[in-house]
Amino acid sequence: QVQLVESGGGLVQAGGSLRLSCAASGRTFSSYAMGWFRQAPGKEREFVAAIGWSGGSTYYADSVKGRFTISSDIAKNTVYLDMNSLTPEDTAVYYCAARQGSIYASLMIQYRYWGQGTQVTVSS
Repeated sequence: QVQLVESGGGLVQAGGSLRLSCAASGRTFSSYAMGWFRQAPGKEREFVAAIGWSGGSTYYADSVKGRFTISSDIAKNTVYLDMNSLTPEDTAVYYCAARQGSIYASLMIQYRYWGQGTQVTVSS
């Protein structure tokens, strides 16, 4: 049974940083792509970033490119999202997701497994 558990969310001031973690368990993820999505109040869930499980290639939404960095630690079965220069527009629930195949997938339907989400709130 696949489990994705996010952590690291919280309240931060504009311009600040946060690191989100996604701990994965329940199977071997070597052929998987791991993604981060976010959903702001009243908005649809949107793609943020993706990475192959073993690292290497990454894929970002334009809105976070240059500010957010996705990475993975195979030994810890964990994927991270380092978020810098945060703005109130980054306020959302952030979700970790997993899919078999390419990292170049930005639609929710393309991801099979999902975590429960972690709240990120950026104050102005």
